[in-house]
Amino acid sequence: MSREKSVWQELKWKNFILLTIAGCINAFGVTIFLYPVNLYDSGISGTSMLLAQLTPEWMNLSLFLILLNIPLFLFGYKKQGATFTIYSIYTVFIYSVGSWLITDVLPIDVSMASPLAGTDLLLCSIFGGLISGIGSGLTIRFGGAIDGIEVMAVVFAKKIGITVGTFVMMYNVVLYVICGVALKSWILPLYSIVTYAAALKTVDFIVEGFDRSKAATIITVCPTEVCKALSEKFECGTTRIEAVGGYSNTKKTMVYFVVNRFQIARMKDIVHEIDPTAYITISEVADVFRNNQ
Repeated sequence: MSREKSVWQELKWKNFILLTIAGCINAFGVTIFLYPVNLYDSGISGTSMLLAQLTPEWMNLSLFLILLNIPLFLFGYKKQGATFTIYSIYTVFIYSVGSWLITDVLPIDVSMASPLAGTDLLLCSIFGGLISGIGSGLTIRFGGAIDGIEVMAVVFAKKIGITVGTFVMMYNVVLYVICGVALKSWILPLYSIVTYAAALKTVDFIVEGFDRSKAATIITVCPTEVCKALSEKFECGTTRIEAVGGYSNTKKTMVYFVVNRFQIARMKDIVHEIDPTAYITISEVADVFRNNQ
């Protein structure tokens, strides 16, 4: 009983509201841009679209989204946890209901062409991928997933010796090949790859941020002066790590410092004014979390 209570305490109304928006966005992108022109989303969503086209009319996209996704999320329950599973099933339900409303209830004709992009496959593939990517990215950012194949990737990828991304990509390659064979045409599957690429990049932007911070690692013999100058200029802290030169065997200090991309040039000038021999490397960081209490 205490375990169930703790799970429900972890759920946040804010997340449910944002996951509702995410599901609606995904439904809009798929049913307005992709489904009308027989383009395919990735993962279980794309599988559901193909099955909906090959089966009787009453077996529609919304039905397959629920039938295929929910068992996969339940299967991955032990691996991903109750909170993730609840958020994911909820988002899939919203995605399914949203798709049903657009295709069968609202006065929107999506039977022959996209209401916004017509039959232009390039426009449909790009905007369908971008919009569905926004929905998928928001879902991941707020604790869930909108596609069961991602859960299967987490469960099985390591067991077969590949990465999660490779697992998802292999599934989608197989899906698009099957689509090409079933339709006896490769035009739509090839455009679907464009959709997948646009969605994948959009998910990265949504989850990791449009303007990633930069982590600077500075190896210097003047750590006190460098840290003081950087802190005064950018009004943020630095971290010092004592080190020893591998070749010279002399004591040095590594200074770890996070800046944005507009501050990199000024940061390098400040460091090299103090220590012309300082060694600086720059790498991207997806998110920076602080405890402001």
